[in-house]
Amino acid sequence: MRAMGATRRGFLRAAVGLTGLAGGVGQGVGIASGGRRRAMTIDLVCGNLGVRAELPEAIGLAYRHGFESVAPDAGYLGRLSGGELEELLGDLKAKGLVWGAAGLPVEFRRDEATFRAGMEGLPGFAAVLERAGVTRVGTYILPMDDELTYLANYRRHVRRLGEVAAVLGDHGLRLGLEYVGPRTMWTSRRYPFIHTLAELRELIDGLGRDNVGVVLDSWHWYTAGETVDDLRGIENRDVVACDLNDAPRSVPLEQQRDGVRELPTATGVIDLKAFLEVLVAIGYDGPVRAEPFNATLRMLPAEEAVAATARAMKRAFALIGG
Repeated sequence: MRAMGATRRGFLRAAVGLTGLAGGVGQGVGIASGGRRRAMTIDLVCGNLGVRAELPEAIGLAYRHGFESVAPDAGYLGRLSGGELEELLGDLKAKGLVWGAAGLPVEFRRDEATFRAGMEGLPGFAAVLERAGVTRVGTYILPMDDELTYLANYRRHVRRLGEVAAVLGDHGLRLGLEYVGPRTMWTSRRYPFIHTLAELRELIDGLGRDNVGVVLDSWHWYTAGETVDDLRGIENRDVVACDLNDAPRSVPLEQQRDGVRELPTATGVIDLKAFLEVLVAIGYDGPVRAEPFNATLRMLPAEEAVAATARAMKRAFALIGG
């Protein structure tokens, strides 16, 4: 199973250098930082960092570098016998780790034949995750289209994602949807589509399913021009997963590009303290992972890339309540 964000790389080719790899020490899951407790986990998604690692190796990397959850790989999990799965889950528990969120394998943004082909494999995918105790799946909404107007695109998303959510719901899985905020993305084709939290919540309401929620991303929150006020009314049950990223310095908001990001706290452009404290306030209990799309990070050996990401994430979490 590819990590969330991997498919979007087909649309996002650009990447730039890395700033501020080093970070400070952070807090463990549920441990107070600045006197406040948190339930969300610092999550490792190797694919987001350009690290290739089979699931047992990813679990080892997460443990060695102080992560608290790790992204499940449905492809790997599906190849395990009952005994092998039990052994892997035992190792996960012994290391004090839990599952993060899987990426959705269904391509719902293209033609009907491609969508149908993806739907054929979805029940098996969902069954594998259910068997392993995974409960969260996420994907993103492409914020533009050359052929479909906003309303036509909205209707197609309601129909297709409704089908996806129904299958996932049958296996106890929640579906998280992520909006993509940069103006450079949603203006790049003829018809803009969902690119703000408010619009995404309208889509979720239109789906009318209680197992669908939001994938929040500090990057998209920032590039959409949103503030803490835009997060008001969000509850823990509304958030399926969360991405934490920073933005390059000296780039105007309207010129930020989705494939050019930084690790959390690398630049201080995005107010990660305010963003994370909203999550703490609502008792968010899911994974928080870095998705920096950063070329320099991707060139590092696996151990170094994971270590750099761990330091950045812990430094960001140390802002909570400080």
